[in-house]
Amino acid sequence: MPIYEYCCTDCGKEFEEVVLGEATVACPHCGSTKVNKLLSRSHFRTGGPIVTGSPSANAITTRGKSGCASCSGGSCSTCH
Repeated sequence: MPIYEYCCTDCGKEFEEVVLGEATVACPHCGSTKVNKLLSRSHFRTGGPIVTGSPSANAITTRGKSGCASCSGGSCSTCH
């Protein structure tokens, strides 16, 4: 389920809301439907050590069984 962040233009409060389809979003603080969707912050990982059993290690292991199977680089960090 997608969770979106909004800012109410009437009261200025920021809030998160689970939105399905084209549902109208109302501010939980004042009830106004005059809201702006915010650009959400995200987190991602680039580089660093790979720990066995971690999501990064599993992704590399899975990737190596498909498109990288023919790679002769010996390590996913050498692929371009």
